[in-house]
Amino acid sequence: MPNPLLRPLDLADEATAASVYRIGRASYAVEADLIGFDGIPALRESLQEMRERPLHWLGAVCADGSVAGFLAWAREPDAVIGVDRLCVDPAWFRRGIASRLMRHLLTDAFPDRTVEVCTGAANAPAVALYEGLGMVRHEDFSPVPDLLMAHFSRPAP
Repeated sequence: MPNPLLRPLDLADEATAASVYRIGRASYAVEADLIGFDGIPALRESLQEMRERPLHWLGAVCADGSVAGFLAWAREPDAVIGVDRLCVDPAWFRRGIASRLMRHLLTDAFPDRTVEVCTGAANAPAVALYEGLGMVRHEDFSPVPDLLMAHFSRPAP
């Protein structure tokens, strides 16, 4: 199976939005199991709520137009790029999709900007990904009871 190409996603397109929504829910369900917490906000949002988020979307798109994974971020007022979500279709796990998406964001899209991302501290694959990309892990925090989050950043040069 050929490597998907990275390209911007337009969530105004019904099929694209539905695909991103399905992949997000499947991916976050796996994370919920890994971290033992099913209150991940993205699992509770509707398709419409997801589409209304002021995010920029990048997808790993196959030749047939299907989405293998995606990355969404916001540009914070202080010029920080905040990764909102990084999701891969479980059928594409362990094929480098998440790494390609993050590497593109860090080296091609925003090489001179601070990039921040959070994940469940018990999400070993995500923690390994961010550490493997050279991101700095900051002090873990607990936004709600029974959930420990890991915060990573790649400071601007």
